[in-house]
Amino acid sequence: MIGKLLEPYVGLPKGQAEGWAAEDVDWFAVHSKLLIYLELILKWNARINLTAIRTPEEIVQRHFGESLFVGGHIGACGTLLDFGSGAGFPGVPIQLLKPEVRVTLAESHGKKAAFLHEVVRSLGLPTEVWAGRVEAMPPERRFDAVVLRAVDDMERAVCEAGLRARERVLIVGTARQPIHAGLAENFRMDEPVALPVSNDGMLWIAHRR
Repeated sequence: MIGKLLEPYVGLPKGQAEGWAAEDVDWFAVHSKLLIYLELILKWNARINLTAIRTPEEIVQRHFGESLFVGGHIGACGTLLDFGSGAGFPGVPIQLLKPEVRVTLAESHGKKAAFLHEVVRSLGLPTEVWAGRVEAMPPERRFDAVVLRAVDDMERAVCEAGLRARERVLIVGTARQPIHAGLAENFRMDEPVALPVSNDGMLWIAHRR
């Protein structure tokens, strides 16, 4: 079931997805861990508000699918920061998709950070959880790529992401959001990429000049 729901986002089973070749990914392992992740979300969501999306099918499509779609666009990347990770989107699915990338999940909400620690432990991931604000990281901490999705105060967050990104910033937003103003001086913005199965969702990618 999960593979079918993810088809629009990763190009399965045709073999080509944006940014990677399907044969390079162990999809059985990815799907197996996503199912464990889904069970954890449903269990914890009954106690804390991880996501307003409640049905398993919507979680797989909206959260897992869009996260994997972003993962297909990060390019060559050794380190990645998921800024304001929340319940782990898009950082956890990207870590499953690209185990060679050193992913950091930054989440300042204590209960959500505790959930992320449980996800990392349960899935056996090498992922770091930064339980605090990105601004509180040591100034010298920087990442090849920074991703943002559904964060509070997007304009402020984009400016901070630009300070932390060595190469690129990826932002999941909409066609209506003026999200790139804080990056204009030091980054070049690609044309936005439409998110699959979305009315106006867009992936914005900014490259350091």
